[in-house]
Amino acid sequence: MHSLLARGALQIVCTMIILAKISPLVVLVLIWQLAPPFASSISFSPVLPALLAFSRCRSVNAASAEKENEVKSILQRMESDALAFRDAIERVYGYRCKTATLAECSEANFNGCSSTFPNQVCMAEDELVISACGDGASCNALWDKTQSTVSIPAALATGDFGNPSDPELIETACYSRLAEPFMIDKYEADVEYWNGYGVHPSWTYFGAHNGLFRKIPATHQEQCGLYDPRRRPWYVAAQSGPKDVILVIDQSGSMNDYGRMNIAKEAATTVVETLTVADRVAVVSFSSAASQIGEFDTLIRATVENKKRLIEAIKSIEAGGSTNFYDAFSTAFDALEKTAESEVTSGCNVAVLFLTDGQITEGPGADSVVSLVNERTQNFSSNYARRITIFTFSLGQQADHEVPKSIACSTSGIWTPVDDLTDDLVSAMSSYYKLFALGLGEGDNEDFVSWVEPYKFHTAEAMGTTVSAPVFDRSVRPPQLLGVVGIDMYMDALAKILGEDASSSTMLDRFVMLSTARCPEISLTECELDALRFLGGGAEATCGVCNGTSYAGIIPEKCPLQSEEVLPNNLFQNTDLEGTETYEERACCEAGGIVPSESCPAEGDPAVAAIIAIVFLVLVCCCCCCGCCYFFLVKRREYQATAVPNQSIAAVISGNVTTPAKENAAPVPLTKPTKPSNDQTEPDIHLGTAYNGVSMVPPPHSYSNSSAPPFNPKFDAVKRY
Repeated sequence: MHSLLARGALQIVCTMIILAKISPLVVLVLIWQLAPPFASSISFSPVLPALLAFSRCRSVNAASAEKENEVKSILQRMESDALAFRDAIERVYGYRCKTATLAECSEANFNGCSSTFPNQVCMAEDELVISACGDGASCNALWDKTQSTVSIPAALATGDFGNPSDPELIETACYSRLAEPFMIDKYEADVEYWNGYGVHPSWTYFGAHNGLFRKIPATHQEQCGLYDPRRRPWYVAAQSGPKDVILVIDQSGSMNDYGRMNIAKEAATTVVETLTVADRVAVVSFSSAASQIGEFDTLIRATVENKKRLIEAIKSIEAGGSTNFYDAFSTAFDALEKTAESEVTSGCNVAVLFLTDGQITEGPGADSVVSLVNERTQNFSSNYARRITIFTFSLGQQADHEVPKSIACSTSGIWTPVDDLTDDLVSAMSSYYKLFALGLGEGDNEDFVSWVEPYKFHTAEAMGTTVSAPVFDRSVRPPQLLGVVGIDMYMDALAKILGEDASSSTMLDRFVMLSTARCPEISLTECELDALRFLGGGAEATCGVCNGTSYAGIIPEKCPLQSEEVLPNNLFQNTDLEGTETYEERACCEAGGIVPSESCPAEGDPAVAAIIAIVFLVLVCCCCCCGCCYFFLVKRREYQATAVPNQSIAAVISGNVTTPAKENAAPVPLTKPTKPSNDQTEPDIHLGTAYNGVSMVPPPHSYSNSSAPPFNPKFDAVKRY
């Protein structure tokens, strides 16, 4: 009995060791305290099983700690690699204006949409399977592990053959090319490292602040010109750090004009999509009054699931009503304060993004709104030691600028006009994206890295995550953001080590802790803040506190002596695949092949099989419908034949028709219809319609009787049996 009690007590202690990591010395003291009550009758026998239980407990705890340490080692290596890659990009940036850098860049890159790669091979099935091409065994996709590839959003590839025309984009392609040897060497080292865990390395890439994207291994884009790194969570997480974001969307009636409601929805969706688990988010919509959408009253963690729910809610917003700025800001501040009181914030910087197109038409006026925003931001800073930055956006060329700009300039915020026809919302909202990056380039945040929530890689359809780090030009103050480097990692290795599912809540918690480890501190002068306004909306967006000569460090400097003669007009070595319509034509290959194959995707591929299955089901449904119709028509004919057996229309007209309504029933004579008078219309006789209570049936085709009345011509319009 005593031994059982001791064992039970030690099980509790063992649990405490594992969960709370209690010192073994404390445990020994507890054991000693458990022993005396039983010592008089059984000496120290209860202590012996207790010590054995404690020993087993220590073994379990040690094994768990060993696994955690191994995972920690992997993640630390990934972070070190990201910082080393960052250093490589920052180093080659110093050569961007060199004549040799630009000259050697001409026709020296490979386009992810239109180029063939020099050492391309079909992916091995055990490395990666691209389902769009096949099952990996017979068909897969081409890649080149010895080259990087460049892609540019379609809106920015305004030159011939997918080339950029903007000088800064051309410079970025050229200086980032100098980092290609580092990327190749790193990938080769990754192959050896990850082989030890039975997995393969994934992609390494650089996304520039202007939209250019370079990655290794080289692969073809599934959708040409669509990918923009600046809209990806790994990019935004690294350039801004953890944050609380509230989107305030005008849904008044005027937002229906010129498609502005769609612009607002797209902008809000873009912001939500780029958030990570380190962030908190809420959405407020307003017209005559304001309310928080999504059935929340605080900010929520930006998990994949929560983001989906918010985006669906954003899509459902409809325009109508007047415009009440005061209630909109009041609702937003209420949500922020409730979140802070509940201690469910990111604990870092706060952004309020206010999207509108019109003037105030209901509620207090502009002066009252400015006073409200100033008062609530100051109170929030005093009570919670956190700064709120107000970003206001005027949507559309005809939108009111005065009030949104006044709100921003009066509250140390940023106002940006957004054109109706813009096709580059990321650039239009660059002030929001770049403000928080300014606190990550120096001081305690100099080596800032970020992780994103484990997610399913689109290309590989496998669970993975990304570690990323911001890249700066540190020769200016404040350091100027150049872009973000990222390294993908499959979750297989961590799942094997820990014995956990890659999408489990405990796995997610690890990355939440990694992503919220640091909070960037932003300290800007008025001139630096005005430079950000200029960057987003030009001179019109500035508040007039500084002139353009004070914008160093915010506005990228151009290379001296830029000219068409110096800048290459064609970046790509070849555009062999220019004009191919589909990804399958560009990328799909037979196993072991080195060129695209017309036989891929293979007939046995899942995608093709699915199409065949759908077609088969459609045919089966059609056959069933036809069978049902045939059955119905046959039964109908049988019924009609039973109702008027073997009798002609002539017999019906003569009145000698019998009805089999009841067995052995007496014949029911029909009264011959009288000839209609001149003011009457002779009734039409239709198949299946009642004439004096009897269904009419046409005679057989072989029926011919000159004395019988002719066929009703309307029978010809009816399908005969």
